[in-house]
Amino acid sequence: MKRVSTVTVRKRLVTVFLVGLVFFAIIDFRLGYVQFIIGDQLMELADESWSRDIKFQPERGYILDRNGDILAENVTAPSVVIVPRQVKDPEDTAKKIAAVLEISYEKAYEKVTKNSSSVDIRPEGIKITDKQEKALRTLNLEGVYLAKDSKRHYPYGDDLAHVLGFTGIDNQGLMGLELYYDDMLKGDEGSLSFYSDAKGGRLEQLADSYTPPTDGLDLKTTIDSRVQTILERELDLAVAKYNPDGALAIAVNPKTGGVLGMTSRPNFNPENYQDADPDIYNRNLPIWSTYEPGSTFKIITLAAALEEGIVDLDEDEFHDPGHIEVDGTNLHCWKDGGHGHQTFLEVVQNSCNPGFVTLGQELGTDKLFTYIKDFGFGIKTGIDLQGEGNGILFKPENVGPVELATTSFGQGVSVTPIQQVMAVSAAVNGGYLYEPFVAKEWVDPQTKKVVEEIEPVLKDRVISESTSKEIRRALESVVALGSGKPAYVEGYRVGGKTGTAQKVGPDGRYMENNHIVSFIGFAPADDPEIVVYVAVDNPKDTLQFGSVVSAPIVGSIIGDSLRALGVEPRTGGMDKEYQWPEEPPVEVPDLTGLKKGDLTKYMMNLTIEANGTGDYIIDQAPAAGTKVEAGSKIRIFLSENKGTD
Repeated sequence: MKRVSTVTVRKRLVTVFLVGLVFFAIIDFRLGYVQFIIGDQLMELADESWSRDIKFQPERGYILDRNGDILAENVTAPSVVIVPRQVKDPEDTAKKIAAVLEISYEKAYEKVTKNSSSVDIRPEGIKITDKQEKALRTLNLEGVYLAKDSKRHYPYGDDLAHVLGFTGIDNQGLMGLELYYDDMLKGDEGSLSFYSDAKGGRLEQLADSYTPPTDGLDLKTTIDSRVQTILERELDLAVAKYNPDGALAIAVNPKTGGVLGMTSRPNFNPENYQDADPDIYNRNLPIWSTYEPGSTFKIITLAAALEEGIVDLDEDEFHDPGHIEVDGTNLHCWKDGGHGHQTFLEVVQNSCNPGFVTLGQELGTDKLFTYIKDFGFGIKTGIDLQGEGNGILFKPENVGPVELATTSFGQGVSVTPIQQVMAVSAAVNGGYLYEPFVAKEWVDPQTKKVVEEIEPVLKDRVISESTSKEIRRALESVVALGSGKPAYVEGYRVGGKTGTAQKVGPDGRYMENNHIVSFIGFAPADDPEIVVYVAVDNPKDTLQFGSVVSAPIVGSIIGDSLRALGVEPRTGGMDKEYQWPEEPPVEVPDLTGLKKGDLTKYMMNLTIEANGTGDYIIDQAPAAGTKVEAGSKIRIFLSENKGTD
């Protein structure tokens, strides 16, 4: 018998003990790792294997105008969710779903028998109608749920469509503000979690877990729905009258850069965007389109010349023979034969091309193009909307004498409407170039408290207040005495500038009888509250001049907008110079306290409408001192006794 020494036994016992110790240490480590390190992860996986989730979409944030008027909201439209493993009778369920949703039986059957925890029916079962919802609730089908859902509604229809944009079937922003601020508008989805067995059957003994959705924030914009309505009305009238290839209008607050209104034609309804041509809804013309600005660009040349002290509008004079020769090229004035002898203030009033060529030559290429860039041309303005264009300027190495001359009066350069509006706003607001913006505040939909406020962004100071004041005076004279007279608004001081630009055809040449006619105006001229730009593309059956087509549109927009915004009328402005067949307005006399028979003593070019009975006039409308068009109707209110109601 072989003997084993005590030492050997001890060694073997120690070895076994150490191996066992290592083995149990590994087990303990693994248990600790599972328990403390990945325990939560494993619990989540286990929970996921047993639980089923039904998603609930949040309410998308509303979009409001500056006064809280709703521009975009949500209306209830639930969606159908099927849990196939809970469907007891697939054939009957599929037949009934197919009838309600107007889909094929085969498609419905495929959905209710699909090997999945939950199934959507797209697109027919997403955002169903009230009638379909009532039908499904009445049927009360096993495994068929109606998840809370909503769809976007735009109360003003196609108004502001390019700015607001639209959402897709899952309420995701696809264009406009809806896309630009999608992350803040959309919110976070919620869910209803229930536990099921291996076959998918619901475990009634375990409680459901509900996580409510977090609604998106409401967006209050700088838009004023009253101004927007006026813009829409005036463009509709322009389209009906001129049948143009396109049209656009922008209104901004020059003191902040906030957009008060923006629209373009052709237009579309954001709730039915699928029915519109993508070329229409993908192109927000006020920020996307680029074209030669024409004479509205002369404001920049004027600003540069005034700031550099090159011209005195009242003292310096210019003779316009109707053309000017530059490097062997004759550049013509719009008026055959020219304007003759005039001051430079009259050069501005008459929109005289040769006069502005002279200012551009005095400035020189470097200075003029420095001011052009300082006013924001050639780069995006930074407005909070997608699809903004850059515009096109001459490269410095390509600017010769002719290019400098044509740039001085707005030909040969390409700009966007929003660039023009912001540049002119800077020219008349004291020289401050702002970044245009639409989003003003983010508001909690539950508490109605402001979560975030967007402050105006001042980009640069481009000219001095004294230069800006001179520009305002010159442009007010354009409306009162010059080519912008159709934009004159009685009782308010309006400044502005016409623009008529030839369009470049596919062959790179200017087209005949095909112009973009525009007008940019602001008011009140002593303290601007609004800047309005209107451009009409190729108006038909009319003289294609900005003064004929666009100026009266801007005048109507400015007048109605100022009254809607509560801006007080002004005094001390320039009186309009009327020309035949125009008639100056008539000032309404004070008729209160007079006898009806005394009206014959007043030589008035007005129509009288009497209300009430008696001999004494106790009230009138409009009030005394109001200026109205000749032939307007004045209402008088009569009483038996003087001074009684």
